[in-house]
Amino acid sequence: MNRLVTIIFFCILFITGCREPFNPEIEPADLSVLVVEGYLDTDGLPSRLKLSYTRNIQTDDSFSPSYPGAVVYLMSESGEEFPLADLGNGEFEFAYDIAEEDKYRLYISTNDGKSYTSELLKPILTPEIIDVGFVKNELGAEIYLTTKGDENADDFLWTYEETYAFRPKISSTYRYDTEREEVVIRGVDERTSLCYRGGVSADLILETSSRFEDQFVFRQSITQILQNDERLSLRYSILISQKALDKKASEFWEILRKNTNDLGSIFSPLPSNIGGNVNNDQNPDAPVVGYVSLGTVKQRRLFVDAREVIPWRAEVPAYFSCFIEPDTVLMEKYSQLFASGSFVPVVPIIPEGTFNPIGYQGAARRCTDCTLRGTNVKPDFWED
Repeated sequence: MNRLVTIIFFCILFITGCREPFNPEIEPADLSVLVVEGYLDTDGLPSRLKLSYTRNIQTDDSFSPSYPGAVVYLMSESGEEFPLADLGNGEFEFAYDIAEEDKYRLYISTNDGKSYTSELLKPILTPEIIDVGFVKNELGAEIYLTTKGDENADDFLWTYEETYAFRPKISSTYRYDTEREEVVIRGVDERTSLCYRGGVSADLILETSSRFEDQFVFRQSITQILQNDERLSLRYSILISQKALDKKASEFWEILRKNTNDLGSIFSPLPSNIGGNVNNDQNPDAPVVGYVSLGTVKQRRLFVDAREVIPWRAEVPAYFSCFIEPDTVLMEKYSQLFASGSFVPVVPIIPEGTFNPIGYQGAARRCTDCTLRGTNVKPDFWED
């Protein structure tokens, strides 16, 4: 037994003793490189261009984003300018209906005195999305689309934005009014029993239609929602954007996809040297990361209702150990227990033969208030 312990000890010592920190040698000049991301819609659909700087992974502020102040505009070969609106935090909005038969360049002037120009951009006409749908499978529910490429649009990039409705573990229509010192019914704007949340996915989904017969891309997988995910607990919406790419743009996004999705194990590829189609005017050899595309963006929205995927029981860690306290909070204790807002009245206790409650059973706010995790304002596009 002692011999075995000794062998195990020396094995651990050998394994840990051979591990040394790896500090890559990075030239300081490469630590702050402009990053340009954008697909500008030429039909007037508001689209965004994003500017940022790469960060030094060796500094404490490596996770703090850095955005350049800039003036950005698109210019046609005939000299017509289309300025982009500065939305802050490095985001710029483009909302123009421009001629697809013309060619354009993007110009960027940053506040540090540098200027950048894109290569000549030719808009690409993106085909319509033929169909969107979902199928329930052994993993949960898969969202898909069907489309068809043509001689001008062979490579595609799909992005999507999700929104879903959800309820808290315990619903309450009551709140404690500190001014009146009594429990009242919540107003419509104060409701905490139905909320919405979501956001833009960072997934990059790419495909080449010429890989398929007649360039028909059938049921391309967009996302897989795992069984019992909260997103399908009530009602779910996904807005899918389809963007046709030229060959160089497709290669850029494929490199970016590999670097963001495939890294993480010793078998993963090393980060590629990503370039793009934007150049530094003062120094053409200076690195600039990013690719700007012009074209029509086609969109389709899909709604999925919980009853379409039953059985589906959402498992939400935020609501674990939620329950209604069995003890009744009597009127004289309202201020003591409800005034802070962390404990909420839920169930009125009304003696038989009377109409007015003598008190309430309550629950923790985190279990009853969905606005802690979302918004109670229904999105404009939402369909019930």
